[in-house]
Amino acid sequence: MDIFILILLRDLRLSFRRWNELAMPLLFFIIIASLFPLASSPEISQLRDYGGAVIWISALLSSLLALDGLFRVDAQDGSMEQLILSPTPLGVIVLAKIIAHWIVSGVPLVIASPLLALSFYLPLEALPVFILAIALATPILSVLAAIGAALTVSLRGGGALIGLLMLPMMVPVLIFGTWATDAAVQGENPIGALLLLASLAILSISLGPLAAAGAVKVAME
Repeated sequence: MDIFILILLRDLRLSFRRWNELAMPLLFFIIIASLFPLASSPEISQLRDYGGAVIWISALLSSLLALDGLFRVDAQDGSMEQLILSPTPLGVIVLAKIIAHWIVSGVPLVIASPLLALSFYLPLEALPVFILAIALATPILSVLAAIGAALTVSLRGGGALIGLLMLPMMVPVLIFGTWATDAAVQGENPIGALLLLASLAILSISLGPLAAAGAVKVAME
């Protein structure tokens, strides 16, 4: 548990030192979501109809900007080899890095998403469901980011490749997230979509670190 906390705090410190990289996904998320109302009809009914989908697509695309550095810095400075050789299971170390990645990239999206939802005139009663769906989706995206980064850690310029690998795996998150949001906006029951998102989150957190750890070992050999 000590090494888990140390890795988590270390990754958080490194992330906050690179504040420009930290702010880029959030700024991209806000800018992309804000451009859609300017390029479409200003009618409230139309903004409300596609607002949830726009915010979800913007969130998923912005999450692609914070992927490449998840393991690459450790691989370049030689610390990844030391982590692999440590007595702590590599899956535990990877889980700590995933949590750090979620804190610096996922939590800001969760915080900013209600403000963007209000800009699209989403009903106030739909905001709790929308926020919960985003909160369930962002850990899944962090796990997918870890798996993609692990598969390409030994490749130069692997950031674009990670995006190509992740986009198909993001589709279920996009479908269930927009389903839950649209159901809440229309006054329907969103529990089915939320349960599916929760199931994906539990499955990702349970198995994702092990898959990423295995991919890291293979890539570093």
